[in-house]
Amino acid sequence: MRIEILGSAAGGGFPQWNCGCRNCQAIRAGGFQGKSRTQTQVAITNDGQSWFLLNASPDLRQQIEGTSPLHPRRDGRDSPIAGVLLTSGDLYQITGLLSLRELQPFRIYCTASLRHILREDNSVFAMLNRVPQQVAWTDVSPGSSFPLVTVAGNDSGLCCEVFSLGSRYPRYVGDQSLTKLSPSEALLGLIVKSPSGERLAYLPAVPEVDNQLLERLQSVDLLLFDGTFWSDDELIKVQGGGATAREMGHIPVSSEVGILQKLKSLHRSRKIFVHINNTNPMLDESSPEYRAVRAAGWEIAEDGWHFDL
Repeated sequence: MRIEILGSAAGGGFPQWNCGCRNCQAIRAGGFQGKSRTQTQVAITNDGQSWFLLNASPDLRQQIEGTSPLHPRRDGRDSPIAGVLLTSGDLYQITGLLSLRELQPFRIYCTASLRHILREDNSVFAMLNRVPQQVAWTDVSPGSSFPLVTVAGNDSGLCCEVFSLGSRYPRYVGDQSLTKLSPSEALLGLIVKSPSGERLAYLPAVPEVDNQLLERLQSVDLLLFDGTFWSDDELIKVQGGGATAREMGHIPVSSEVGILQKLKSLHRSRKIFVHINNTNPMLDESSPEYRAVRAAGWEIAEDGWHFDL
């Protein structure tokens, strides 16, 4: 299995267009020891021919153009993108779907609740089904495993397991719609298994780590995990108010109850943070926070990284 990290930042990217935090000011001024990043996006393939996207970021068009394996392979209309797996309805996970609206067939894997939000509650996503067989929608349920197949029904060789991570839907989902949705389908984690048995776990948003999740992660070979905020009060310190990391659905990286502590028992997997907010001090490679992450055996994803499992 080939894994391409097309983007690694949280919503808004790094630097964020309207942010004047210390990190964003420094990288614009050219004095920052770190790299700019587009919004988190991952692509996977088994055969190098059929690619599957893990979510669809707002920066998807730019990310595709910057990744030659995702370019058209022949004259006329063509794309190696065979499908998209959606883990939530958050805008930074779904708006890139609209960049795939040009009548190129592909498959979308998501929960029935998320399909309801996109196809019945939001008319703009009707652009994905203007003609018959433009997009094939495949419902998945938490706790299920399924093969990744193309719209033509060809098996990619990859198998995906999905599981529930939380029950909170995005704020744009109205109260009336919430009554029709399953809480367990709001936020998913993914584990993708290659034909040779190696396992990738993808969890860009994690509101809590329990023993069941820890047990799941013990068997993975590569872990891409939520690294949004360094501290729980990070945005409050930067903005002078607002929500905590946990209130926004993210466990902070630091503290005695943070990710570094909660996942310190994982020794088998290569552990990499994705979905890193522009305010996170670990983006600065000269910072003590960056050194603490590396000393704990973690890496901080960069756009353009790729792996083979």
